[in-house]
Amino acid sequence: MRSIWKGAISFGLVTIPVKLYSATEQKDVSFHQVHREDGGRIRYKRVCTVDGEEVPYADIAKGYELAGGEIVVLTDEDFEGLPLSTSRRIDVLQFTPAEQIDPIYFAKSYYLEPDAQGAKPYVLLRDALESSGQVAVVKVALRQRESLATLRVRDGVFVLETMYWPDEIRTPDFGFLDEDIEVRAQELKMAESLISTMASDFDASEYHDTYREALQQVIEAKVAGKEVVPAREEEEAGPAVDLMAALRASVEAAKREREGAPAKPKRAASGKAKADDKAQEEEKAPAKRKARKSA
Repeated sequence: MRSIWKGAISFGLVTIPVKLYSATEQKDVSFHQVHREDGGRIRYKRVCTVDGEEVPYADIAKGYELAGGEIVVLTDEDFEGLPLSTSRRIDVLQFTPAEQIDPIYFAKSYYLEPDAQGAKPYVLLRDALESSGQVAVVKVALRQRESLATLRVRDGVFVLETMYWPDEIRTPDFGFLDEDIEVRAQELKMAESLISTMASDFDASEYHDTYREALQQVIEAKVAGKEVVPAREEEEAGPAVDLMAALRASVEAAKREREGAPAKPKRAASGKAKADDKAQEEEKAPAKRKARKSA
């Protein structure tokens, strides 16, 4: 891994120099925009809408659009004067139980590695924080943006989790919240039974990105010049007419799946199968009549 930021954890009178690394990476199949006819890459030019000229990066500034459409141009000098006092510090503000912080606030995760001279205070704070069962609420500035964040311990390493500010969390303003929707006790009990049947310990290694794997197979088939057979789409279940029946069926299916015997839908007898069965019965009928006569 390559560090993307250097700074220090400021904890009282203790300063711990650290390096910051991205803790996650999104594995996706990346594409380029190309010309359908010859596969040529599509390029874009930075063109000014006023004079129509192409603009080099050195002449590009940030512009803030006002309500009336006017633009306020901000230069690098304007940003340098902003009060980012925590630009190279991770300031510890308080310690709090982790369960008091709603996960909706978390934005991105980073690992913190101590510099050589900061290893001992790093381990000291790490062990003390881990034994306390709490997380540190901190303030940090990354990429010209100040954020709240938390410090917690994972696998012996500090994890910095940047957070959204309270005014960045949207309020769920949905109509059904104001409706008086009645849930019967039997339905609630059946839903709880379904949850209980499907409950198990979480193991992230059990899950994988089936879409990305399938897309990679399509690409590999294209490279090999093979014929690609599209996967059959699963039929979407329609709306449940009887909620209790749907819940009951879900519970039974979940139980069978957990026992290792997935449910197999019964197939209706085809017209040919019914005709064969009828022919067999007619063949057996004369034999039975003969047996009765001889008796």
